[in-house]
Amino acid sequence: MQRHSWRLWAAAVLSAGLLELPFPLAGPMPPWRSIFAWFGLVPLLWAVLHPSVAGGRKPLRRAFLISYLCGFLWYCGNCYWVYHTMLMYGDLGPLTAALLLVLFSLVLGLYFGFFALCLALISRAKGTMWALIAAPFLWVALELAAARITSVPWDQLGYSQVDNSFAYHLAPTTGVYGISWLLVVINVLLAQLLLGGSGRSKLLSALGLLGPLALVAFREQPPQPAPTATAVLIQPNLDVGADLNWPDGEWNQHMAQFAQFAGETCTSSIQGIPQTGAPTVAPPCPTPPVRPDLVVWPEAPAPFEEEDKHFREALAGIAQSVDAPLVVGSIGMDYTDQAQAWHDYNSALVIGADGRRVGRYDKIHLVPFGEYVPFEKLLFFARKLTGRVSRFDRGQMRKVFLLGGHRYGVFICYEAVFADEVRHFAGLGAEVLVNISDDGWYGDTSAPWQHLNMARMRAIENRRWLLRDTNTGVTAVIDPYGRVRQSIPRHQADALPARLGFRDDITFYTAHGDVFAWACAILAIGAVGWSVTSLKSHPAPNVQEKVRS
Repeated sequence: MQRHSWRLWAAAVLSAGLLELPFPLAGPMPPWRSIFAWFGLVPLLWAVLHPSVAGGRKPLRRAFLISYLCGFLWYCGNCYWVYHTMLMYGDLGPLTAALLLVLFSLVLGLYFGFFALCLALISRAKGTMWALIAAPFLWVALELAAARITSVPWDQLGYSQVDNSFAYHLAPTTGVYGISWLLVVINVLLAQLLLGGSGRSKLLSALGLLGPLALVAFREQPPQPAPTATAVLIQPNLDVGADLNWPDGEWNQHMAQFAQFAGETCTSSIQGIPQTGAPTVAPPCPTPPVRPDLVVWPEAPAPFEEEDKHFREALAGIAQSVDAPLVVGSIGMDYTDQAQAWHDYNSALVIGADGRRVGRYDKIHLVPFGEYVPFEKLLFFARKLTGRVSRFDRGQMRKVFLLGGHRYGVFICYEAVFADEVRHFAGLGAEVLVNISDDGWYGDTSAPWQHLNMARMRAIENRRWLLRDTNTGVTAVIDPYGRVRQSIPRHQADALPARLGFRDDITFYTAHGDVFAWACAILAIGAVGWSVTSLKSHPAPNVQEKVRS
């Protein structure tokens, strides 16, 4: 069997390629490409559970390495933007930036390796059928681990179906994890047909496909909620690499533009996602102009510090001139007597329509090596490698702000990828979610579009309108079913008069979070423990075989 072993490694490479396709690559993803997620894992499952692996020498190690290769390649392809960001804005050379991407992928690719290791263990103890049954639960358990342990739940498998309307019904109960689980179920049933077995098992697998496929084919289309309010989302399009020290003339110019955009309540917008051919529509403008319910300035490279009196006065003037509250990305500062030091936060400052300060949300989930250096004493060299690493303190409390009789929950940039954290804003009573971000760091890579799709899933899970305001795009308004209703082109200074609505109902996911994912994790751990115990009590007959594979 040695001469055919290359097929197993080729299958891992094939799966890595197939699993890249249902995610954005360098622009918005055509929805039809989501179909690859339904069978992208099949080659990997076939390779890991192939008889030549299960019956060969050191089967657990071999299964791990085959899947580890798949995971490494997938992360290299899906997160290639790490190289671009570190090269352009991390003060790193091409070789060092490439090495960082490789190390990043080697670490996160371990999740794929552990997935196959557990499958091979269960297969060895209980048989291939039990391994296939356990696969969806193992996959979800490892996605949960990626979110909770390494804090990089980037492009979990379920995000590939954000444009598939069955997700609108599943995600409010299970979160994105339920969609991942269903996708792996379909992959498992297809893999069983390839792996052979009895005619009865093949028939059962074929029949098993009918249920999930029927769920996808016969689904109720979600409603079209009517918007009842207007928010102005400002996209300043500032250079992320520019000097933040604005001289007086430049300061006045930017603040004048801020004030102008804040009053833009009737301009054209794209009726969908940019760069997809969605039409641009100019709405009829009422007379007199409509007062916006909210004005949002994103996380952006601007010298906006809360303690700057000049800045506070400018915000008060803008809020009063448009008679609307503001949410402004800025640097929050607090002085603690105990530490006798200032603490800096990546913050969203909230100003009322009367120009007075309402409050501030400080970002809780910071970006490692972007906003802080984890284990700073141990990784003392990291700041020298990435010269533009900021040093922010971690916020301590999620807050909801009452503005104009409605409650808004604001979260910042990277926090959008953490479903179990965002749900707390809706749980605290937020009727609208606001996500401010600066995706200019990613350039024209896949990351801005991947980030957008993950934010869309947060709207679906919590059944909330979501206002997404970014420095360079994608700036958009997302309805409670994850559809981008309006947006503006990327890489231009502009304002989006976003039409939105308010909701205060609570979904199961909002109330209970990752219950489904934790249940999958418990079942997966139980299956692995059961298999280990079984092997210790009754070693598999072929444990000592020396079969060349």
